[in-house]
Amino acid sequence: MGLIIRSSAIHAAGCYTTTAIRKGRRVAEYTGRRISKELADSRYQDSAITYLFGLGDGTMVIDGHGMAMFINHSCDANCETSEVRGRVWIAAIKNIPAGDELTYDYCLYDGGEDEAICNCGAKKCRGSMYSPEEIRRRKKAAKKAALKTVKKPAKKKPANRKPGKSAKPAQS
Repeated sequence: MGLIIRSSAIHAAGCYTTTAIRKGRRVAEYTGRRISKELADSRYQDSAITYLFGLGDGTMVIDGHGMAMFINHSCDANCETSEVRGRVWIAAIKNIPAGDELTYDYCLYDGGEDEAICNCGAKKCRGSMYSPEEIRRRKKAAKKAALKTVKKPAKKKPANRKPGKSAKPAQS
């Protein structure tokens, strides 16, 4: 199996296969230096592009290096990732024809205020690289924050009227 890096409509550069790949086959390992999430956050604080992959509970990340770091996100991916004994593998979840771009769903769960806008172009694109669970969590938090900032208008007190008196002006 051959992989190449070239221009991608999804994001800058992408990873493409030069041969057909059968469903279930491992296509790449996500490699790079393992660093703490805190170090990654400080190191890449002002970077628009990172190649970080969260491990286990997210306290450690792989600072990507190699072919796999060019595999772009798609909401309709042809690959998926799995962590096996501290190693991250990317495997085909469907048969992939030669020449296709390899993609997996990033399912991001962290990123501060970053919107993580998705450019995959899939028919059912969710518009974000965040996981569906993270999108729900963020919407709920935004709604809660919006409710706190909206002040309820004060209720108007009814005019003091004496019983039996009409509020209508007298007609002549």
